[in-house]
Amino acid sequence: MTGNELNNNELSALVSLLDDDDREILHHVKGKIMSLGTGIIPFLEDKWENSFNPSIQKRIEELIHTLQFTEVRQRILQWKSSEEQDLLEGLWATATYSYPELLLSDLRKEIEQIYYETWMQFKDDGHPLDLVKIINSVIFSKLRFSPNTKNFHSPGNSMINVVLETKKGNPISLCAVYLLISQKLKLPIYGVNLPNLFILTYKKGDVQFYINAFNRGIIFSREDIDQYISQLQLQREEKFYEPCSNMDLISRTLRNLSVSFEKLGELAKKEEINELISLLNDND
Repeated sequence: MTGNELNNNELSALVSLLDDDDREILHHVKGKIMSLGTGIIPFLEDKWENSFNPSIQKRIEELIHTLQFTEVRQRILQWKSSEEQDLLEGLWATATYSYPELLLSDLRKEIEQIYYETWMQFKDDGHPLDLVKIINSVIFSKLRFSPNTKNFHSPGNSMINVVLETKKGNPISLCAVYLLISQKLKLPIYGVNLPNLFILTYKKGDVQFYINAFNRGIIFSREDIDQYISQLQLQREEKFYEPCSNMDLISRTLRNLSVSFEKLGELAKKEEINELISLLNDND
């Protein structure tokens, strides 16, 4: 059933019942509105703006959020089941939790612009280290992407649209931007799931080195990772040195977002993000 199957008068009557104190009636009304899907949201928003009843406004807000979160869950599940698990689509699905009207096409245009800026200076036959230095120069010097050290736990650091707009992010979001550009340049650069720090690796044949996007793309070696792991007093594991999947990156982005909401005391949002994490990790 869609919103078009009820006329405006019928929808208005339905919304007015949100003020009813009878729990059974309220449950029925909420269920009816939910069954209309996200297409009903503009109508609900209009009713919220024109209502002078705080009780109805609050219940409309709750319904809109529930409808939007249901859509985010569907996007995450669709992305999980997709064969490609496109990185930008996964980041977009995550960001729509806080920005439900965000368009994937707008993100693609922004990434395309950064890619173009990089491609203009690129040399396909360059040495891998030199190619990485070109990307570093564009992303960190020309475009001025930088670590958000002042607000490290801000939820915006896990939202790709906010990172592209502010040019500030956490280790994983800056790596994500770097990865998206590298992929379009067809470079063998991948994410690496280090404890407490997400990094990148260039890996092709016998050539492998690492890139820290949170520190202006500084290049380092396997031995540096050995030292880092030793400082953390952890056992060395192969996954600390080798490429991870887009699934790993999106899961970690969501975990960062969960921590952000927890630190802000927004526990209801934290629980919803944890639900999304569970959806990704569920193997059924």
